[in-house]
Amino acid sequence: MGHSHGYRSGTRYAFARDFKKHGVIPLTTFLKVYKVGDIVDIKANGAVQKGMPHKYYHGKTGIVYNVTKSSVGVIIYKVVGNRYLEKRVNLRVEHVKHSKCREEFVNRVKENAERKRAAKANGESVFLKRQPVLPRSAHVVSSEGNAPVTLAPLAYETYI
Repeated sequence: MGHSHGYRSGTRYAFARDFKKHGVIPLTTFLKVYKVGDIVDIKANGAVQKGMPHKYYHGKTGIVYNVTKSSVGVIIYKVVGNRYLEKRVNLRVEHVKHSKCREEFVNRVKENAERKRAAKANGESVFLKRQPVLPRSAHVVSSEGNAPVTLAPLAYETYI
């Protein structure tokens, strides 16, 4: 038999609602404020077919470039052949949410600013660069009072 290659083929699980998340969409989804320049994640909501993204964009992250009454325009970079193409997609707010990808960075900037202020008040210099986890320091393992234990597997027994 042939295989259907329709617009929504292969989306049985991608567009399905989450466990215990069926039914009416919460009002907070519609009350969220989106501004131009916000970073958003695209996650299609199967309950709303209007303004739904193509399956390719499901799970992608983009930047808001346009905001209207009930939808947002999002810029996404798509790999086509050997180049990146800027795609502009208009989506209803049910299919987008604010991304948390910059949350750690923003928190680190705030923390560094606080550390700078505290160091300036104390007249100290502050080191703000992140360091990778270094190897553990050298140490000697002693067997004194800690005799080695030999482990052996138990004999295989069958009870019939």
